[in-house]
Amino acid sequence: MLGTAPWTEIWQTVLILAVSITVWLVVRVLIHRGSRRAQRNLEATGGLADRAKAQRLETIARTVSTVVFLAIMVTGIVMCLAIWGIPIAPIVASLSVVGIAIGFGAQDFVRDVISGLFVLLEDQYAVGDVVDLAGVSGTVVEIRLRTTVLRGLDGSVYHVPNGEVRVATNLTHEYSSVVIDISVAYEGPVDRAIDVITDEAGAFASDPDWGPRLVDQPEVLGVDKLAESGVIVRVLMTTDPDERWRVKREFLRRIKNRLDDEGIEIPYPHLTIAHRPDET
Repeated sequence: MLGTAPWTEIWQTVLILAVSITVWLVVRVLIHRGSRRAQRNLEATGGLADRAKAQRLETIARTVSTVVFLAIMVTGIVMCLAIWGIPIAPIVASLSVVGIAIGFGAQDFVRDVISGLFVLLEDQYAVGDVVDLAGVSGTVVEIRLRTTVLRGLDGSVYHVPNGEVRVATNLTHEYSSVVIDISVAYEGPVDRAIDVITDEAGAFASDPDWGPRLVDQPEVLGVDKLAESGVIVRVLMTTDPDERWRVKREFLRRIKNRLDDEGIEIPYPHLTIAHRPDET
């Protein structure tokens, strides 16, 4: 019993737990400082690839920190059991049997953990990426061994089990492509509309504020579709991952004003009602 235990065992147990906690705190600080220093060095370059590496490094640092914590705590507990003369082998054997039993009921948990490891090893996505996982979209807030935490545009937080992800769509890996469809009225001159859109896209790329947000020159692909109410002209822009939505909104604003200035109509659905007098 604890009340009759020698003071030597008690102090050794307290010492081991204290040392374990101290080692964990020191290791966590070292991992955090090393990770932050490396991230600052990568982000300082301003390159998209380096910034993606910085995000991945943050994710790996968090996972390594969790694994180290578990390893230190398990080691400390085993050492404490040995001090008190409690046989470890029977406990390990019992835990193995219990583990097998739990394993059959925790297959989803094991699958989620393994999937989480592959997410990190394969660099499928990292903290800060905008992704589509298991039917929900959002910014990756945290990658845990079992789940990935996303925050949607409306502020909602989604906890997606890693094992449930069959297809991971990363919308911001290294660069983003923005597809902009512009509708032009059938009555208008399509070739002139394409020339105007091309000229505005070039001016947008030359803008000192918006040009640096593009990875490559905008490309006007031409007529993409003959829709019900207008001719669809498609524009493709390759952007910095963090700027894709801002770039799209700003270019749409500019192209609307430019088409208005040029007298080119942006169509909207019309409804024509034909009245047929009753035949007599």
